[in-house]
Amino acid sequence: MSRYPESVDVAIVGSGPTGAAYARILSEQAPDAVVAMFEVGPSVSTPAGAHVKNIEDEALRQEAQRRSQGPAAEEATVRNPGAVTSGMRRARPGTYLLPEGYQVDGEDGLPVAAFSSNVGGMAAHWTGACPRPGGSERISFLTDLDELLGEADRLLGVTTDAFDRAPFTALVRERLAAAVDDGREEWARVQRMPLAVHRREDGRLVWSGSDIVLGDVTRQNPNFSLFDESLVTSVLTEDGRAAGVRVRDLRTGEQHDVHARFVVVAADALRTPQVLWASGIRPDALGRTLNDQAQVVYAARIKDAAEVAAASGAGAPSLGTDEVIDGPLSEQSGVSWVPFTDDKPFHGQIMQLDASPVPLAGDDPVVPGSIVGLGLFCAKDLQWDDRVEFSADEVDSYGMPAMTIHYRLTDRDHEILDAARAEIVELAKAVGEPIGDRPFTMPLGASLHYQGTTRMGETDDGRSVCSPDSQVWDVPGLFVAGNGVIPTATACNPTLTSVALAVRGALHIARTLASV
Repeated sequence: MSRYPESVDVAIVGSGPTGAAYARILSEQAPDAVVAMFEVGPSVSTPAGAHVKNIEDEALRQEAQRRSQGPAAEEATVRNPGAVTSGMRRARPGTYLLPEGYQVDGEDGLPVAAFSSNVGGMAAHWTGACPRPGGSERISFLTDLDELLGEADRLLGVTTDAFDRAPFTALVRERLAAAVDDGREEWARVQRMPLAVHRREDGRLVWSGSDIVLGDVTRQNPNFSLFDESLVTSVLTEDGRAAGVRVRDLRTGEQHDVHARFVVVAADALRTPQVLWASGIRPDALGRTLNDQAQVVYAARIKDAAEVAAASGAGAPSLGTDEVIDGPLSEQSGVSWVPFTDDKPFHGQIMQLDASPVPLAGDDPVVPGSIVGLGLFCAKDLQWDDRVEFSADEVDSYGMPAMTIHYRLTDRDHEILDAARAEIVELAKAVGEPIGDRPFTMPLGASLHYQGTTRMGETDDGRSVCSPDSQVWDVPGLFVAGNGVIPTATACNPTLTSVALAVRGALHIARTLASV
């Protein structure tokens, strides 16, 4: 017997934060609606969809990451985040790379385009940064954007004070502000980075994954079901309207049709258009205006850290036993934000590191928190021909249409990258003493912030895939979700924005269900 229902009110494809947002809003606003969520990967945590950083046992955490790596589960990954800058095509733990089709001869491509296949998606492995878009990053035709972003803050559990006790965070922000704040509007000044993380009563940090977005209201909803190891191969349509999904049970290989009044495809910015294309739903804009955020990184050392701490009366922080878990954020870390502006179209994520991503000169002891990693994400010059295409003949490891990435950096992109390299050197000097001769430019695709492939539009003008409610033009009942829906060129981390757009789509479905 099939483990799947014959029919539901809403079928959600993908269990990342945007798919989870649909399930959460529907559980709150339409609790009688029957909702089924399908995820191609396994559940790797308890509760399902939790961030792997919350798994205290290191061996179990690494096993959860390995199981998230889909068809590349047995391949080696980069444990040192700094090694990504070496040019090595190796994925970070919990992710796997597009094995081929990532670069066409004569183009830049996305050499390290990556995926995760697990309940919770990439939100089981992310850094949790949730800045709000500003300036031209904002979607001008959404008058309720700020309200939606507030809802996204709620669902993701965003805070700004989780790292207030980390050493030197105030000092780093003060020095950055002195370098960049002059002439900026208040929203664009240096500030704490909003993070999807909170501190429990016992003092431990809890990182938000899809489990936080789902919340108890969804988990306790008897009308909600989550099916892992379930590959949705296509969206079913009847008379031009979404009518359900075709799903392959990866445990048995059997295929089943699940009928639904509404379908939400939230598979990620590359696999969502793949599902639509495989379904014969191929608007002109599908897969186009693909954009990533080119990333420049550098590091600096607060050489006077011990003296600063002594002058404050606090003394130098002890080394302690705090651990960096496959990334730069730990109890010794603080995170500051230098917002994007239209004059300087890059977004700064400034993190104190327990260990430098580049070798330190000499044998001087490193005061915890005194090594500062700087990253600038650059907004893309959007191009219609930057796109992901799908093959009618070749298939990927899941049997879905194989992908080919077409992607080029324009002259404007190179100008922005040059400006970012110059800016990050000045920021490093403002913080302390730069480490290394020059900043690194990360391989394209390293940001994991792919956008635009199912972009939202104000009207159906052929340049967008979906409406302001995320409903696919000309296919009533079919909704898309994820970073691919964002229509603007952003430099800031996109998850908060994509969850906000998912809230809008979910509210539309809830209202429709209530009206019939």
